[in-house]
Amino acid sequence: MLIKTYTSAVIGVNATTVTVETHTDQGINFFLVGLPDSTIKESQHRIVAALKNNDLKWPGIQITVNLAPANIRKEGSAYDLPIALGVLAASKQMEFHDLEDYLILGELSLDGGLVPITGVLSSVLQAQREGFKAVLLPVANAREAAMVEGISVYGAPTIREAVDHLSGEQLIAKTEVDVSAQLRDQSKHLFFDFSEVRGQGNVKRALEIAAAGGHNVILIGPPGAGKTMLAKRMSGILPPMSLEEALETTKIHSVAGRLEANQSLVTQRPFRSPHHSISDVALVGGGGYPQPGEISLAHNGILFLDELPEFKRTVLEVMRQPMEDRKVTISRARISVDFPSSFMLVASMNPCPCGYFNHPEKECVCSPNLVQNYLSKISGPLLDRIDLHVEVTPVPFEEISSTAAAESSLKIRERVLGARAKQDQRFKVESGIYSNAQMHSKQLRKVCKLDAPSMELLKLAIEKLNLSGRAYDRILKVARTIADLEASEDIEAKHVAEAVQYRSLDREAWFGT
Repeated sequence: MLIKTYTSAVIGVNATTVTVETHTDQGINFFLVGLPDSTIKESQHRIVAALKNNDLKWPGIQITVNLAPANIRKEGSAYDLPIALGVLAASKQMEFHDLEDYLILGELSLDGGLVPITGVLSSVLQAQREGFKAVLLPVANAREAAMVEGISVYGAPTIREAVDHLSGEQLIAKTEVDVSAQLRDQSKHLFFDFSEVRGQGNVKRALEIAAAGGHNVILIGPPGAGKTMLAKRMSGILPPMSLEEALETTKIHSVAGRLEANQSLVTQRPFRSPHHSISDVALVGGGGYPQPGEISLAHNGILFLDELPEFKRTVLEVMRQPMEDRKVTISRARISVDFPSSFMLVASMNPCPCGYFNHPEKECVCSPNLVQNYLSKISGPLLDRIDLHVEVTPVPFEEISSTAAAESSLKIRERVLGARAKQDQRFKVESGIYSNAQMHSKQLRKVCKLDAPSMELLKLAIEKLNLSGRAYDRILKVARTIADLEASEDIEAKHVAEAVQYRSLDREAWFGT
């Protein structure tokens, strides 16, 4: 007898539906084909124990299980439940109703419990597109799956409940989640607030511009000036994620196994802060069977690199292409996958090894060559991709000890939201573009037109600082964001002037000459 159940294989952050064909015949053998990995090949032992511990049995006949399409490598333990249910139906132990309407996912423990799995959201989204009516999976993954509209989600704690549900003996209650409520609640959780920061008005202004346009930013200053403290407060002024952004982010975190049990959606913009000892593969993703790295886990959020020159040069250089294309392609002999990586880079660094180069009061003890070697760890092409270079200076005692209330993150966020609303209107017909920083060249020429005084000012800056074409584009994008913050339809000379001043690392003085 032949029975078909349906499950899913996740490749990168996308899923492909897999048909589990279970055929019974005379004999006592078990064959599992269709390019399974070692985890799937071991499933028979888990299934046998799980069935026995739930008053079911593994049939004493020959069973052949094919995972189709056979040319796609299958990985993971999510195939346990569909194989077990296929064996029960093919051996005529159980009669299941509407099996063809279900996508079935789940790993079995030896006692029959259903263990949480990864990549559920990608699988359910694909099932919805292909017209499946329902999903049966571990109860711990049910809320995540329920984020997809138009498909019924049933979470089973054990294989016994799954069998009873499909046979009609005891139906499982459908899992439902209020998506809108989760998105509304995200703005209430601020762990770090700009109201706690004294002084640093120029830095706050630069970070507000970065948040309003989604621009990359680097903070340069001496030790203890507040670079890390300011960077950690960036996430509090970013606009809330849209449902589309939240689903994209959740897919990546689900594939990477970073979702907590019973978590349904990533509603807070990610803030990833890897240590400077991180490897190339850990940052951009990879492995024998590619997994997302830190730049993909920071998708739609912030990637914070503290003490930027301490990172290995090869690690920094592999970010250049993902920063430009907003995706990273991982290629292996048998597979090539794309991971989204649209993140805001926020970096911090000291200006020299001792930290006091260009300090207003303390003297730097580093030689000019040492300063130049230290700064040259960050390549020119990488700096070109950073829109705002911000100098952070120590805060005077009078400002540190001040009891006057500073502007809160929520107040700054209101202005950021006003600027983003203009960008939403501007890019409403553009798919996947949410901010000025994501504009491509054609859009840039269309929405960043300059009048004669602004063009003359920009020409002077480009020639004096010897900036690249990429830096030219990024100055225009920052100027457009500054204009949006002021609710100005046109980019004026003052907007260009402010954007140019955020190119401090392009000045010769920073390289000790």
